[in-house]
Formats: sequence, structure tokens, C-alpha cells
Amino acid sequence: MATQSHDAATAFAINDTTANPAPLGLLGFGMTTVLLNLHNAGMFPLDAMILSMGIFYGGLGQIIVGIMEWKKNNTFGATAFTSYGLFWLSLVALIMLPKTGYIQAPGDSAMTAYLVMWGIFTGALFIGTFKMNKALQVVFGSLVVLFFLLAGGDFTGNQAIKTIAGYEGIFCGFSAIYAGLAQVLNEVYGRTVAPLGLVRDPG
Repeated sequence: MATQSHDAATAFAINDTTANPAPLGLLGFGMTTVLLNLHNAGMFPLDAMILSMGIFYGGLGQIIVGIMEWKKNNTFGATAFTSYGLFWLSLVALIMLPKTGYIQAPGDSAMTAYLVMWGIFTGALFIGTFKMNKALQVVFGSLVVLFFLLAGGDFTGNQAIKTIAGYEGIFCGFSAIYAGLAQVLNEVYGRTVAPLGLVRDPG
């Protein structure tokens, strides 16, 4: 009898019925990225609208998604969403803290180092998307390019590079919006409405 009870206990498993949090994270990242890079492309100044999106939707929103991905045992999602949520909060802090007069604003060399580090980090995650889908490959691949373009703009002081980065960032943001909404619509309709380009496992 004890053996049967032990076998029954070891066969017990929890079925995860929670929703997929990734679309929320992709939309928080994508919409905030589009708005910031509309500014980088010279379409409007850096104002409270962009900073508010950076704090709440791009920042706190992605951190919440990262925690949800951790609960779903998704190491990639937890690492990516939490990190980029903290990226947005740190970017807002870099802009706002010097305005208090207590902290010196970062120079071009410091911003170059900041953006290069994020580019390297994103490059490593981009490698991970080779096992996922083509939509995420576009998101992370274009984000790698964006970080290094922004770093190049700060390093050289060339405004044209920053403008190009703005337009490339708009593309990156919209690719994330597509990847997020595609997952929502495909789930709602129970079929592929917007393809993600699933990667076939050669094995």
C-alpha cells in the first residue's frame, strides 16, 4: 500500500494554465521603442510622453512580464524582458537624474560604453532566437543593429548616424509589435492569422 501511495505521489504534476505573457512584453518594448526613435529621427523632442512610456510600459511592464516568464520556467523570456525593462528604467534615470543637479550627466564616451554593452548582450540573445522563430530573429537582430548605431552616433557625434538609428529603431519597434500582436491574434483565432516563421528543428 505504501508503494502505491508513493507511485501516485511521484506521478503528480501541475498543469500550467496561465496565459502567455510574451505578447505584453513585446508590445511594451515595441511601442516604447517606436516612440523613442521617432524622437531620434527628429520628429519631436524628448518629452514626458516618451519618459512616461519608458517608466511604465517599457520599464515596469516588461519587468512584470519577466517575472511571469520566470514562473513559467522560461529562462530566455525572464532574462530578456526583465533586462529590457530595467534598460528602460535606467535610460530614464540617465536622462532625469542629472536634472536634479546632484549627479553629473554621462558624456558621449560613457553613453557609447552603455550602448555597446547592451548591444553585446542583445547579440547573445539574438543567437538564442535561432531556435525560436523568424519574427523574434528580426526583433533581436534589428535591436543589435540599433544599439550599435546609437553607440556609433554618440562615439562620433555624427547626427546623421543618430537619425539613421532612429529610422532603424522604428523598424525594430514595429517588428516587436508585430511579433506580439501576431501571438495574440493566432491564439484568439486558433490558427495562424499572422505568421511568425517557426524554425524547423533539423533533428
